[in-house]
Amino acid sequence: MEVSLPKKLLAEGFGTFCLVFAGTGAIIINELSGGAVTQLGVALTFGLIVFAMIATVGDVSGAHLNPAVTFGFYLAGRFSGQAVVPYVISQCCGAIMASVILFALFPTHRTLGSTIPAGTAFQSLILEILLTLILVYVILSVTAAGKEKGITVAITIGAVIALSALFAGPVSGASMNPARSLAPALLSQQLDHIWVYLLGPFLGAALSVPLCCSTRKPGCCRVPSIGGKFW
Repeated sequence: MEVSLPKKLLAEGFGTFCLVFAGTGAIIINELSGGAVTQLGVALTFGLIVFAMIATVGDVSGAHLNPAVTFGFYLAGRFSGQAVVPYVISQCCGAIMASVILFALFPTHRTLGSTIPAGTAFQSLILEILLTLILVYVILSVTAAGKEKGITVAITIGAVIALSALFAGPVSGASMNPARSLAPALLSQQLDHIWVYLLGPFLGAALSVPLCCSTRKPGCCRVPSIGGKFW
């Protein structure tokens, strides 16, 4: 039985809420505790929460949890254009709600886990484009028609996110997700470089689609589904 769009949107909002709450929460607590969580712990937190949310709501909404992923699915022909804006709105609402709660819990924290370039904006922009390209390429590949489904998909995607956060997090924040970056930036007013984290992931997602189509058999991406389901 097809899941209704309102249920999909609620699942997307909740999944993105959990992603931002756990991921940026780990960043905040790591900084306030003097590094008790560690960079490795932050990276694993992002990877594990994505793994958990794909396993939990993937069969409801597809667990995109990321406007760039939704955009990539749309460009690949796997997602209805009519559902793109509602999905993005639900993802952003979930992310903002998480940042609101974190702001209430840690009102003195300056950034609330915002993604801020450690070097130049251009350096972070290139990183965000490439990291998102890799992420969306992996997602499109492991969810292509005929590929193994189930928990393996959640593990693979969670691992890519954790790996990206582990090596690129100290430089660009390894956001790969406009909603994840926008929410804490709005609440903490860290908006100087937000364009990097809005533009980069969408460009990376757009580049991943022709790459996927070029490396796989014709029509592999054409699996129409309004929910963009992973299995």
